[in-house]
Amino acid sequence: MFLIISLIILIISPFVIKRFIHLNNERKQKVLLLSPQFEELFGGEITEILLQEFLKRDSYLRIQSLKLPEDKETVPDIFIYDEGNYSSLIDEGILAKLKLSEKEQLAIQLVSFMPLLFYNIDILTVAGFDRPPKTRDEFIKYAKAVSGSNETQLANTAGAAISLSPKDRNAVQRDIFSWIWASGGDFWQEGNRPILNVKTMAGDIAFLGRLYNDRLLAYRIFETTGEQRLEDFADGKIAMMIAYTSVIPFLRERMGDNSFGITNIPGSGSAGKYNTGISSIYAGINVNCEYPDEALDFLSFLEELKPVFCETLKAVPGVVSDIIPGNYIRNDPFYSKSQDIFVSSAIVQGFSGKPSADEYENAFLEELQIFFRTTRTAEDTITAIQNRWDEIFYRIK
Repeated sequence: MFLIISLIILIISPFVIKRFIHLNNERKQKVLLLSPQFEELFGGEITEILLQEFLKRDSYLRIQSLKLPEDKETVPDIFIYDEGNYSSLIDEGILAKLKLSEKEQLAIQLVSFMPLLFYNIDILTVAGFDRPPKTRDEFIKYAKAVSGSNETQLANTAGAAISLSPKDRNAVQRDIFSWIWASGGDFWQEGNRPILNVKTMAGDIAFLGRLYNDRLLAYRIFETTGEQRLEDFADGKIAMMIAYTSVIPFLRERMGDNSFGITNIPGSGSAGKYNTGISSIYAGINVNCEYPDEALDFLSFLEELKPVFCETLKAVPGVVSDIIPGNYIRNDPFYSKSQDIFVSSAIVQGFSGKPSADEYENAFLEELQIFFRTTRTAEDTITAIQNRWDEIFYRIK
């Protein structure tokens, strides 16, 4: 009997020990919730591979990716978000301060994109042009030729488009500020108070007003999002528009490589340096996260994978601080041209990551609408915007 019992113990003991270890690991394992935007951006397959890879590094920490729409109301521990949502998270006070270096920050940039002028080669060719516009006068000339053409192929085709729907949180930076920056504009030259230079920026506002008043823009600019306009552009309904480099893969798939082109946004012709803003994808931690140190470990893991994210999304500039671009940039004419424009540009900041960003941008947009629909001058419009910006600044200071 003793021998039989001993034999049974020897047989079952490995299974008992293994089960005990498994249960112990389950008790120790910590779970962090990752916002669904990660899977939206990088795809389910890549998301699963990365989460499994991280699990190999730390078997006691499991990252669970939330899904849309079933997990829409669940607040994640780790946020993945774009430029349009950054400032709203700051205003909610939900982002924890990160200590990844000596300087505290609220987020890490995973990948970045720059705005460019996209143009439909076929439409401009029919309108009589064999290259994109280099100046604003040429831009207006091209837009007029397309919008006013009697050619059958250009029926119902708009010369240009801007999209300023309130549903598009990137609209003002992409479709308005980008024109100002291209002429050398910078709102933050005098410190932490945003300043509009009436002398240099009045021409930018007047240019936008001319596009609107001469009916060179696609209709319903205040009800349409950039995503909707992108579809219109891909369908051959718009000749020229500003978009971020993130849309290049989509347009290549829809239109082919020979139907559209990219170039820098035409400036005002002043001596100012060509400036550009960038739109980024960020990662941050919920201030109420139960395991902040472990969440920070995951963000450090994501930082290591920046080249993977850039390659996946074909991002330009991708990682702003990288001197040597990835092979996908060097070996492709679309991305290498985008990179050349970026290298010759100066990066300026809009209101992303700043408190009350939506208020600043809404104030600008509301006064711009008044300018479009009345006889108010560009100079008076800039003064009106500046007064509203000052009210916001001194209230939240």
